[in-house]
Amino acid sequence: MTKLAPALPIEVDAETGVWTSDALPMLYVPRHFFINNHLAVEEALGAEAYAEILYHAGYKSAWHWCEQEAALHGLTGEAVFAHYMTRLSQRGWGKFIIEAIDLDAGTCRVRLEHSAFVYQLGKVGRRVEYMFTGWFAGAMDQILAARGSRLRTVATQTQSAAEAGCDVGVFVTRPLTAPYHDHSPG
Repeated sequence: MTKLAPALPIEVDAETGVWTSDALPMLYVPRHFFINNHLAVEEALGAEAYAEILYHAGYKSAWHWCEQEAALHGLTGEAVFAHYMTRLSQRGWGKFIIEAIDLDAGTCRVRLEHSAFVYQLGKVGRRVEYMFTGWFAGAMDQILAARGSRLRTVATQTQSAAEAGCDVGVFVTRPLTAPYHDHSPG
């Protein structure tokens, strides 16, 4: 197994048992536990409704994380996005690889290898990583806002390794085509 560098900083409070990474409290749970819960909610709500909820929650969380990490480490622009992809890759979701990014155009393409969802579920014939989609738009939009841009994006998953004939997942962001609305959290 290849290790990612730099190492993910994990601190465990001896008194409370709280795990912390990047100054954020974390939960440490087995992959099957998380995915079984994810599937139970998907079954109750339907995949489309659940994906919509997760998109907005993920967008807001990615915006907040990127904002905090950019300030903490003095990062700007593409460096913020690269740092985010590295940290996501270090947390067991899969390996997120930036294939292309153009902040002026509001576009990016991210490849996902070693998806936790695909490892757990296998080839199920559908896109199973929709939970991640809002993360890319939230990260892009926070970076764009920090640059003073009013451009906002939307992200979609175009393929999953859970689909026949696909070995990796792919996510793309593109500019919103609707008139500008402030999608920033808060």
